[in-house]
Amino acid sequence: MSVTIYHNSRCSKSRQALAILTEGGANPEVVDYLKTPLDAAALIVLRDKMGVETRAMMRTGEAIYKQLNLQQETDDAALIQAMAEHPILLERPVVVSGAQALIARPPELAERFL
Repeated sequence: MSVTIYHNSRCSKSRQALAILTEGGANPEVVDYLKTPLDAAALIVLRDKMGVETRAMMRTGEAIYKQLNLQQETDDAALIQAMAEHPILLERPVVVSGAQALIARPPELAERFL
């Protein structure tokens, strides 16, 4: 089974999820989404695989979220575009395999992909 993790090495939860995957025998593709941001189309695919509302994918505590006044935004396309332009807004870590994806918070949720 092919597994991808959208990872931020500075995030302890992301590091824990990656460790769970690798120690469990997976050889995940690791994507540093801050260096290789997802475009709007990829974010929509990811959201659909997770089966969540767009805002559920977002780090609402980030300063840029508040600066852009995203708490008032009701248009999903605008929220997706904000994540594409400011990848720090994507909640992490995101683990994907096939048609399924989830935010691995807590990191133990990554075990579903083993």
